[in-house]
Amino acid sequence: MTDHMPRNIERHCDVAIIGGSAAGLAAALQLGRQRRSVIVVDAGEPRNAPAGHMHSYLGHEGRPPAELAAIGRDEVRSYGGEVVAGRAVDVTRTADDRFSVELVGGHRVIARRVLAATGLVDELPDIDGLAEHWGGDVIHCPFCHGFEVRDRRIVQIVTHPMGLHPAGLFRQLTARFTLVLHDGVHTDAPEVAAMRVAGAHVVNERVRSVVTGDDGHVAAVELADGNRIDADAVAIGTRFRVRVEPFASLGLELIAHPSGLGDVVETDPTGATMIPGLYAAGNVTDPSQQVLHAAAEGSRVGGMISFGLAADDIDAAARPSTIEADWDHRYGGDQVWSGNPNGTLVSEIAGLEPGRALDVGAGEGGDALWLAEQGWRVTATDISGRALTRIAAEAERRGVPVECHHADANALDAYDAGAFDLVSAQYASIPRTPDDRAVRNLLDAVAPGGVLLVVGHDLEPMREPIDTLTHSRPFDPDAYVRVDDFVAVIEASPDWAVELHEKKPRPPGAASASHHVDDIVLRARKRSS
Repeated sequence: MTDHMPRNIERHCDVAIIGGSAAGLAAALQLGRQRRSVIVVDAGEPRNAPAGHMHSYLGHEGRPPAELAAIGRDEVRSYGGEVVAGRAVDVTRTADDRFSVELVGGHRVIARRVLAATGLVDELPDIDGLAEHWGGDVIHCPFCHGFEVRDRRIVQIVTHPMGLHPAGLFRQLTARFTLVLHDGVHTDAPEVAAMRVAGAHVVNERVRSVVTGDDGHVAAVELADGNRIDADAVAIGTRFRVRVEPFASLGLELIAHPSGLGDVVETDPTGATMIPGLYAAGNVTDPSQQVLHAAAEGSRVGGMISFGLAADDIDAAARPSTIEADWDHRYGGDQVWSGNPNGTLVSEIAGLEPGRALDVGAGEGGDALWLAEQGWRVTATDISGRALTRIAAEAERRGVPVECHHADANALDAYDAGAFDLVSAQYASIPRTPDDRAVRNLLDAVAPGGVLLVVGHDLEPMREPIDTLTHSRPFDPDAYVRVDDFVAVIEASPDWAVELHEKKPRPPGAASASHHVDDIVLRARKRSS
């Protein structure tokens, strides 16, 4: 089936979340469980990327940050939420008071609400060798990584009065602690005097560099006067810059953080910013948050956004489906697909006696119309009313009977149980749910002795990393029901027999396709009672 979809795609959803780390993913999970359509735009630049492990997260102590993010993405996707690799470059208002999120590369997301979970960038002092060890032997938070350097030689470099704030914590971790007053702190400050009285070694001198030993780890701190202080770990306070560039067009203003080390986004107790409909959570609002706190805030703000959307829908006496709106938009212009039947369908049902057929995610009807022309009694279903309108018009033009049924595959009892000799889902974009409701709906629709044919793209090429500085992806294939989801349910049931489950080159079908891709094909038969 040749597609004519434009190079740049416009998506529609309830909430666009900019930032795919702890706060953004936690909010997405909360929203997905309220049946809200969510697209998370993840540039892949979490603040804690340099760290090998995270700490003080109950239940996930010591887990690598990347591993927690992977778990979070899987959980969001299990509720149909999408996490797309990409970068938001501009967020503006639309004429109907929604938000337009422009992604690098040209794709666009239209959303009712936007959550800024973009985090921040730590800005290190200009000291040679510091950046090379950042996230390893150079640390900034005694709670995040202090225990791992306990009893070792810790040198804390103070560049700002706030740098004295954690000094007592580092001193508690080791008896071999040195406080270096590099800049911004008077030697006679009360906090400095207290540290001296407590037995800390205090040095009033600027730092020239962090020295790397032969083993690749920090060995010393070299001062401007040439002296060296032996060190196993260096503690440093950073300045910070929140990532809010995409929201400049909305007029989002920042406020100074009380520490004086940077600016932050101000929010009310619900997470709402000064811009109606724009929310913020995570380090973009509070640089002191560890991963646990950022996730907690994201979860709370996701709940608040859910309340706001529900209130709007109640006021409008409506229960809108943004997933339907997303597909209606795509079918609102020129013809999207070629109109040809999928080649795998043509190949895999050869020899079957025509009976009743259910085409799930029928789109513009290439498969449904071809099946009808082969003598099948066809019910074409789709979540998009516009798609079904196109099918009905083309069926009338060709003079073939096709029954069109507006249905969400994830609705309870979406299809007539046991009514179809063939249930076909060709590349159907059905949001996933943890209970596999759509999978079970399709299986239940197959009559005893009938065939289920599910075909999906081989997803591995779609999972290849991309450069989010120049490209964005418009879809997240792992947020949709996969062939493997059907296989898992079928193999656990005595009522089914798998006839075919393999990766196959996609055949050209009734007419040539513009390109070949590999398909994952499942053909299964329901046993006769």
